[in-house]
Amino acid sequence: MDINGLVGQAKEGNKDALVQLIMVQKDSYYRLAYVYTQNKEDAMDAMQEMILLVYQKIDQLKNNDSFYTWSKTILVNIVKRRHKKNRKVISIEEIKAETIDAYNSENRLDLEMYLNKLSYKHQEVIRLRYFLDLDYKTISQLLKIPLGTVKSRINVGIKILKESFGGDYYGE
Repeated sequence: MDINGLVGQAKEGNKDALVQLIMVQKDSYYRLAYVYTQNKEDAMDAMQEMILLVYQKIDQLKNNDSFYTWSKTILVNIVKRRHKKNRKVISIEEIKAETIDAYNSENRLDLEMYLNKLSYKHQEVIRLRYFLDLDYKTISQLLKIPLGTVKSRINVGIKILKESFGGDYYGE
């Protein structure tokens, strides 16, 4: 698949080219949105909004090779904006059901509980790094923060998680 060609066609108004570009990475977009929203419906809504925004603003993309980083940054901004706008109380039962459905692991619920005790900025980088397996550079680009800041936030977050789980000796 020629990304440059498809992006060029999308910039000229070819909706099918844009759909092709999105469909190639649809799972990646969904996982990214889900990491932030922790809700299937909200993740899908954010993806829909991202597709519309990408369609409207694709002519602003300067480097065609950066399409996926650019579109994922748009998605991250959408879910962050929605999170700030819709801060709502979620029952522990909803969290348990969503977490078990999403990750199919009981231990994951414990991890979610500890992650939720971290600051948002630490949660964010840890989720992107370890849940989506994104490299530091990609996280830096998505969040528009320096690479060193990404590394620092991950290290501090992991240190706090270790302490929460009982230090280096937990589970031995």
